[in-house]
Amino acid sequence: MRKKNTVANRQAMCEVLIEEAQKNKDVLVVTSDSRGSASLADFAKQLPDQLIEVGIAEQNLVSISAGLAHTGKRPFAASPACFLSMRSIEQIKVDVAYSNKNVKLVGISGGVSYGALGMSHHSLQDFAVTRAIPNLQVLVPADRHETKQLFKALTHSDTPAYIRLGRNPVEDCYDSEDYSFEIGKAVTMLEGNDILFIAAGETVRQAMDAAELLEQKKISAKVLNLHTIKPFDTEAVVKAARQIKRVISVEEHSLNGGLGAAVAEALSEETEIIHKIVAFPDEALVTGTSEELFKHYGLDGESLAKLGETMVK
Repeated sequence: MRKKNTVANRQAMCEVLIEEAQKNKDVLVVTSDSRGSASLADFAKQLPDQLIEVGIAEQNLVSISAGLAHTGKRPFAASPACFLSMRSIEQIKVDVAYSNKNVKLVGISGGVSYGALGMSHHSLQDFAVTRAIPNLQVLVPADRHETKQLFKALTHSDTPAYIRLGRNPVEDCYDSEDYSFEIGKAVTMLEGNDILFIAAGETVRQAMDAAELLEQKKISAKVLNLHTIKPFDTEAVVKAARQIKRVISVEEHSLNGGLGAAVAEALSEETEIIHKIVAFPDEALVTGTSEELFKHYGLDGESLAKLGETMVK
């Protein structure tokens, strides 16, 4: 039995930001009445002079952060992903990306982690819209360990970025933070030869679970973690796909425009490769918890294992 993790990625983010902000006074956090939902209350308590509260005004959040970056500050702007990636998209495109300002846009409670609040609070289009904007990195860590690695890297990066974090603790994918991490470079989580799973964010654990189930049936699955949606590691994806030929991409995102689309673009000239995209359908989803929605729409480990077995046979 694996030990259950109780630390949410947003909490891991806060720990890193406190540590880095104590060393560098230019590291700031800007929130839209979201310090609680972003688990940034400890940051506010320990470093009140380095946190700026703009209230429920997401467009102002982005523009103010861009202005701060223009003066040499290193702002992390945190707001629910559903609002940050939709309500503020013009400010992200113009004030941050077009102006190439060093703002880290942190979309919290991303994907379907708001669960039963439904379509208004789900962020299943954020990868599609943000990865189409020049100068903007798009990142989604798999667990608390990768979240810490990612935010350590982000505090020293000068590149604008959109980062999606979930709301609840997710099961660990890594044993610790002691591994090599690089923005833009895919990570091989498990080696295999029969089927290739390509996943990002919280679906990495589901893909690893599927691989473990397939192993019981003598089917060997490779799991590739694309924590960076953009810049996309085309080389790693193409290399692995050419070796295995059967590919399943799985993501907590709409079927349109996300990780699966990026994989399909990378493999567009690879005629011998079979690629199946597993994602949420282009419709208003049923209501339920993240776990219920993953299972209902076939993003859970058991469903992925069944799909993988079918493709191998």
